Amino acid sequence: MSQMRTGSGDPPILPPTVRDVQEAAQRIRGVALRTPLLKYKSSAPDPAIWLKAECLQPVGSFKLRGVYNWARSLSDAQLQRGVTTQSAGNTAQALGYSAQLLGVPARSLLPDSASQVKVDGVRAYGVTPVPVPFSALMDYVFDKGWEKEPYSYLNPWGDPSMLAGSGTIGLEILEDLPDVTSIYVPVGGGGLVSGIGSVVKELRPETEIIGVQSTACPSLRAALDAGEPRWVETGDTICDGTMVPVVVDEMYPLVSSSVDRVVLVSEADVRTAIADLALGNKLVVEGSGAMSLAAALAEERDAPVACVLSGGSIGADRLADILTSEA
Repeated sequence: MSQMRTGSGDPPILPPTVRDVQEAAQRIRGVALRTPLLKYKSSAPDPAIWLKAECLQPVGSFKLRGVYNWARSLSDAQLQRGVTTQSAGNTAQALGYSAQLLGVPARSLLPDSASQVKVDGVRAYGVTPVPVPFSALMDYVFDKGWEKEPYSYLNPWGDPSMLAGSGTIGLEILEDLPDVTSIYVPVGGGGLVSGIGSVVKELRPETEIIGVQSTACPSLRAALDAGEPRWVETGDTICDGTMVPVVVDEMYPLVSSSVDRVVLVSEADVRTAIADLALGNKLVVEGSGAMSLAAALAEERDAPVACVLSGGSIGADRLADILTSEA
């Protein structure tokens, strides 16, 4: 695989409409939670920060919204073929949860460098893990390897049903906090921020959509600076759920039009946010999910802002280390 390759040559992915998002909300009702928007608790007076707690979803992340919306959009024949994706974490777990509800088999390709904890986590949801080298995984994506397989394939970043499912988060934030001025959203491949950004920009265009990435993997910042997708070298990070080293060509136009700006956060700030959420707000949040709060706390504000806590998949050892060192 050449790291200069940034797409498969498909046309740009289109944004979900408000109607798409509203239909997704109906489709996922009773399976995905309408998560609460919680006031951030702090010793500082009225920080004006609200937390969209997607870590409270049945599978621990926002991914269930899009995955179940996608699965319910398939025909019976497509479902019976089994479902597949590429993910070592939240998408694969959401796929397994949805597949179990619908009574069909599921599998996921994942990098062979994935930790045993992640592999076991995927398997616990009934998903068959298929470890492959990272280069082979990217070739599978860019060469559309799923077209040669019998399974129904879920694009974890850009499937329209995934985007519409993610958009339901934006719809709920606007309903619960109509005067929200900014929404901080973690960014990996760009699906979450595009889904939220598309619906928010259509309904309340003055609300700022802020993409948040780790300094260890600033792929969207690099793309926006260059005006086109760019591969970035990644460093060690606790924000592994968003460690996507390139925003692909098909996603870039949608992501770049959905985001007003990008904020980068340090490992130290994310660790502090994780501890603050666990100890002060009683929420267990993974590194990628806590990036949004880390970004909001680093900026001044005089009006309500919302932070999407995208997931809570954090190992006990890592959480204990953070809590004991940050407390």
